[in-house]
Amino acid sequence: MNEKFNGKIEQAIAQQSGLDRGMKSRHLFMITLGGVIGTGLFLASGSTINQAGPLGSVIAYMIGGFIMYMVMMCLGELAVAMPVSGAFQTYASMFISPSIGYLLGWLFWLNGATTIGIDLVAAGMLLNNLTGISEWIWVLIFGGVLFALNSLRVGVFGESEFWFAGIKVAAIIACIIVGGLSMMGYIGGHEPIGFNNYFTDGIFPNGVGAILIAMLTVAFAFNGTEIIGIAAGESQNPEKTIPKAVNATAFRTLLFYVLSMIVVAAIVPWREAGVKDSIFAEVFQYAGIPGAYTIMTLVVITSALSCGNSWAYSATRILWAMSKDGMAPSALSKLNSHQVPMNALILTMAVSGMSLLCSVFAADTVYLWLISICGLAGVLGWMGICASQYCFRKQFVGNGGNVENLKYKVPLFPLVPALGFFLNALIVIGLWFDDSQRIAIYASVPFIIIVMIYYYKVVSPRRGLIQMEKAERTDNQA
Repeated sequence: MNEKFNGKIEQAIAQQSGLDRGMKSRHLFMITLGGVIGTGLFLASGSTINQAGPLGSVIAYMIGGFIMYMVMMCLGELAVAMPVSGAFQTYASMFISPSIGYLLGWLFWLNGATTIGIDLVAAGMLLNNLTGISEWIWVLIFGGVLFALNSLRVGVFGESEFWFAGIKVAAIIACIIVGGLSMMGYIGGHEPIGFNNYFTDGIFPNGVGAILIAMLTVAFAFNGTEIIGIAAGESQNPEKTIPKAVNATAFRTLLFYVLSMIVVAAIVPWREAGVKDSIFAEVFQYAGIPGAYTIMTLVVITSALSCGNSWAYSATRILWAMSKDGMAPSALSKLNSHQVPMNALILTMAVSGMSLLCSVFAADTVYLWLISICGLAGVLGWMGICASQYCFRKQFVGNGGNVENLKYKVPLFPLVPALGFFLNALIVIGLWFDDSQRIAIYASVPFIIIVMIYYYKVVSPRRGLIQMEKAERTDNQA
């Protein structure tokens, strides 16, 4: 391989060293699963059923899972070749352009900080329903818990997330089994309903086009799989753990989502599905399980905290990596005694605190707005991952690299990254046709324009000066 190209990769890995590689294989898998399985499934899936109908929602999640797997394969190739905490932000900067990497980095961070807020608000809404205590009090309490967990060594964070995610997985499996038995009339004291819900108002009550409109909410539900790329920078033996985690996470996430949606959509009438309460709780209530609503609500709260925990970790690491690369203030790269980017964590949690707005305005309406904005940011990030892998492979081969030497490689290249990019672009286009989600475009486009102007006017010239100073120091030492 060309020495210059290889040196560029080695330099990027060395530049982002300093974090604690205390992430074990089991942590990596459960952190990724924990970042994906959250309120996007337990709460927002109600909105998907309401938009696309029972069968349409299942199809939407199947398509979303297919797209997610293609993106994860692309990210897997990049993460094994370059296990850095900057992940796709670093990859886009190196293989597409620094400006695109800068944009994707800030979009991901905004997505992460906002998703933390969404999860805090979701937990607050549910506990408000149970206790009558205001959402904002719960948001402050849970925000403090997430801050404390992410202030400690990455091994502590990984262990906490391992058990958090385990509770969610157990709840989903229980929902699938209990819901399936209820559908067949074995428990709950009801007549068998089978799949009657799927045909009550026609196969697609809101039309086939509703599936495309629902895809943004589905994309939000699958958001978080990219955390695996960020965790690669702190994982032990990434060459072995990342390929295993990519395949296991993609398969199990798709299985959990699709099976649970098949059951939930069969039991909960699509017109009644929403985001204020968990439709999973309704499944257990239908089965006649005592205290089902309270138990499932507590599970969903745990799920929200788990997802927020994963996003606090990943958003903090992206800020740290961008700071190391001269794309964010240098103060954000400062580590505490536990090798955690403390200033980056403080900023991330502070911005996520804007979720308190949801307790002032209509919580369920603002919640859906935030989901739309995060969904769009996530889709743009997925497009960036596909494009980065395509450019990396082209440059790798162009510089004399042998594809067979890649320890993890995307099959059917270039079909997989091209199809992944195209399908994500379709989701963005579909966003325009839904009045309730169009706010994501209105909010995101100005942000993108401001970020790009700031990069070319301020960041790019400053990075150029920093690189010149580094080159001069190297020459003087020589």
